[in-house]
Amino acid sequence: MTTPADVPPAASPPVGVSRSVLSREIWLVLALSLGASGVAAIISFTGVLTSSKPISGQTAVIVGSRAPGRPWLDLAWQVFAVVTALVPVALVGHLLARGKESFRTIGFDLRDRMRDLGRGTAIAAAVGGAGLLFYIGAHATGVNLTVDPSQLPDDWWRIPILIAVSAQNAVLEEVIVLGYLNHRLDQLGWSVRRATATSSLLRGSYHLYQGLGGFAGNVIMGVIFSYLYRRWGRIMPLVVAHTLIDTAALIGATYLLGKVSWLPS
Repeated sequence: MTTPADVPPAASPPVGVSRSVLSREIWLVLALSLGASGVAAIISFTGVLTSSKPISGQTAVIVGSRAPGRPWLDLAWQVFAVVTALVPVALVGHLLARGKESFRTIGFDLRDRMRDLGRGTAIAAAVGGAGLLFYIGAHATGVNLTVDPSQLPDDWWRIPILIAVSAQNAVLEEVIVLGYLNHRLDQLGWSVRRATATSSLLRGSYHLYQGLGGFAGNVIMGVIFSYLYRRWGRIMPLVVAHTLIDTAALIGATYLLGKVSWLPS
């Protein structure tokens, strides 16, 4: 069986683009997106560590209200946040097209919808279940914050926004951190192991605001997703899986938090 370490990297950068330009491109894309989120999460976790409260006694809110008491304004801000968060994805599409590539190069398309859906659903069931157990265990040991998935008002748009946020997170993370970054690092001649480690550590870094459990769990998830991406040559199954995992987490916890004893609250 082929393993990620055995898969050869792409031969060279896009025609007319030097390695130095490609390196700067990667830094700029990350600085405008999840690299900046990683730095923000590190700063946030520093605040957690220097607080007088224990880590597990502090709360990390994933989707918070942006205009408390003003639901229509809140909705407008939520839609604005989802749309603008996807601008770096559009930028990646533009940069790929500049080199005569496209989203198809990283398998972000609808060519194999049913297989992508089936694979994504299976991955979500396995990774999502394991992730929940990992979170409960990390919180019990005191290394993870209590995660509050949503502080949105109980209005008609709460569930649609939570689904939209889940899809936005999935597209943003898998296009940039999984597909684009691994593809570009291959073109720079990085080994598969080194690229996988970089992608996975980046994924963990911007989840550090949740605590060490969030960091470690997402690093593991990054390794698994990188292996599957290289095996299949497509990120769409991973986008599907990520969307389903986040949707189940955000909506499920919204209604279960404080009502079941096994879920930290």
